[in-house]
Amino acid sequence: MRDQKSPNAWPDTLPSQFGPYDPDEVPDTHRIPVPQGPGEPDAPVSAVTEAVDLPRLPLGQWWWQGLRAAVLLAPRTGAAVPRPLQLIVLVLLCSGVLLGLERLHVAGPAHFNLRGWLLTWWSLPLLAWCAWWALSPARRQDSPAQVTGGLAAWLALTSVAVLPASVVAYALMAWGAHQPARWSSGYGPTVFWVIYAATLLWMLAADVRVLSRFVRSHVRTGLYALLLLAVLGVGMQYASSRSWVPDTSGDDTPAPARLHLSQSLFESQQDLMQQQVDALVPERPGVTDVYALVFAPYARENVFRRESTMVSDLLQERFDAQGRVLHLLNHAETADTHVWATPENLDRAVTALAARMDKENDVLVVYMTSHGAQNHQLAASHWPLEVPPISPEMLREALDTAGIRHRVIAISACYSGGWIDTLATPSTLIMTAADATHTSYGCGALSELTFFGRAVFDEQLRSTHSFEEAFKKAVPLIQQREIEAGKSDGFSNPQIRVGAEITPVLKGLEERLNVAPR
Repeated sequence: MRDQKSPNAWPDTLPSQFGPYDPDEVPDTHRIPVPQGPGEPDAPVSAVTEAVDLPRLPLGQWWWQGLRAAVLLAPRTGAAVPRPLQLIVLVLLCSGVLLGLERLHVAGPAHFNLRGWLLTWWSLPLLAWCAWWALSPARRQDSPAQVTGGLAAWLALTSVAVLPASVVAYALMAWGAHQPARWSSGYGPTVFWVIYAATLLWMLAADVRVLSRFVRSHVRTGLYALLLLAVLGVGMQYASSRSWVPDTSGDDTPAPARLHLSQSLFESQQDLMQQQVDALVPERPGVTDVYALVFAPYARENVFRRESTMVSDLLQERFDAQGRVLHLLNHAETADTHVWATPENLDRAVTALAARMDKENDVLVVYMTSHGAQNHQLAASHWPLEVPPISPEMLREALDTAGIRHRVIAISACYSGGWIDTLATPSTLIMTAADATHTSYGCGALSELTFFGRAVFDEQLRSTHSFEEAFKKAVPLIQQREIEAGKSDGFSNPQIRVGAEITPVLKGLEERLNVAPR
């Protein structure tokens, strides 16, 4: 079909929805000769075929045209198709640049993670299929003049077009890894995410600009843009992977042991629960005793084993609770010494403690440590044993059913502030490692203790018997350590709520322990 609006014999072979043919876009040697009218001789079939096969561009031109698309200008490649070697070089070169920048995301020794790098390519087949679908109308044209650069040209140009935005995003994350304090306080987190979001929008716009050069349908281009947004969202939320991971080759920490389930193990766990319940020391009339339940349900991180053990020992040493602590723990190496931390055993432990203590006068301390979720549940893991997560409602129901009045509850987990409203009573002191909308810190594989457990229990409660005083002194320490560690999503903001009825009970306990410190 002749383009009546163009002074040239033929329209652009790529009639996109963004503009008419640009006569400077394709070199003369790449144009297709066609007859101009009935009086002119027909071009030989071989000439047409040769013209269709001829359009090629040097590698540098593909690179340059991709950079044009990066600043949202139309790439001028006409019907040219990249050679296979050109396509491979462009894709690998762009990937190599980002791979090098990603190395800077780890501040310290790191090693290449081949599996993580391969996972970064998860979205390419999906996006390629959608681009192929969007380009399909052009491929169905019968005239050779409608031949486009196709999927290969789209991939070559897109690889280069999104590179500048990706470089900015990767450089920003590297900056955050090496200078975390700059982004962790004040307006830093907001500025960081605003810049990062802008780079993602820039990346999306460049990708769509390339596709619009080849697709003449606004609808298909729009649907591709929506899919691209979804892919970016899924990648950030669920499919993120790391091509470089911290090098821990010098770490002498052994690999975590694996739990091997057997009938004898199940039976020994039942016996172990009964033995530890039978060993609980009964309450002393006229004395406000401290009983405790320490609960660590996440077996895959050693930090929770260390922290729960520290808290159990501290309560026995400092709060006169020898023989009055049940320590429930999920860990492959402690299956013969510690009762599993499961919802069922949580109920049993609370019931057993209530049977030993004076439920109206003694104090029950509950310490839970694990990863926390935004739905305010504690993660539980003990593979291959299936353990459901723990919710604040589970703990509240167990305590209410047992009839235990005076409660001191500490939850060391992300988003643990969401437990407060459910557990609060006039006779309860509850403190959490974070508020309901922020993460806490120090629960990684290389952490000795969480920031909350270390500051409140391992440090402050070794010099005071007051939970309120320990919490008050610990909060600024936690904040400073989070800044130094580069916590990027804001201060964890630990919370405390003290019921009016438990205050005099804890005051009396403090006075007794101060007279005869343990």
